[in-house]
Amino acid sequence: MNRNIYRASALAAGLVGYSFTAGLEVPGRRHPVVQGVLGTALAVAMRAPLGLRPPTLWSGLRLGGAAAAAVAAAVAATTAIPRVRAAMIDRDLPANAWQWLAFEIPVGTVWSEEMAFRAALGTVADAAFGPGGGRLLQAAAFGLSHIHDAKVTAEPVVGTVLVTGLAGWVFGWLAERSGSMVAPVLAHLAINEAGAVAALLVQR
Repeated sequence: MNRNIYRASALAAGLVGYSFTAGLEVPGRRHPVVQGVLGTALAVAMRAPLGLRPPTLWSGLRLGGAAAAAVAAAVAATTAIPRVRAAMIDRDLPANAWQWLAFEIPVGTVWSEEMAFRAALGTVADAAFGPGGGRLLQAAAFGLSHIHDAKVTAEPVVGTVLVTGLAGWVFGWLAERSGSMVAPVLAHLAINEAGAVAALLVQR
């Protein structure tokens, strides 16, 4: 097997497998800082181009900002749908909402996942399978990594995998189009934060 294909396949399998350890009672295992450091370490180890300096930074901010604005508007609009509001009311939210919004989501979820899937896996997958195949692999791994979360929250597993997989594909496209990880980070952050804020407002 081609070395790049082996690396990409092994990393994808490792990320999916790691997601199933979420329920293990290991001290500090799910701490946002731990997750963020692990994701960043993977990106550095894979020598992923992050595009955090100009001019790619400006491109990432423009494209990511536009995507984030569209996401926020869409989430706001869907809160008027009765079934969506009902799901938000039933959602189990953390007791410390500010810590969740300001730290756990941005660092423990968005940054860590973008570094692991789009930066690290996206880089090696692109080298192994080309842009199209690489994006498909990281998107599939991203979707499968949410199986445990779907089971914990009693969400449809197949639907969750498909939706998050599609989101991963879009995030990958944003990264490739802009040349900067800022674009998918902003879009991903908008999805998670807008959904969280909407649920908090509806429940209150």
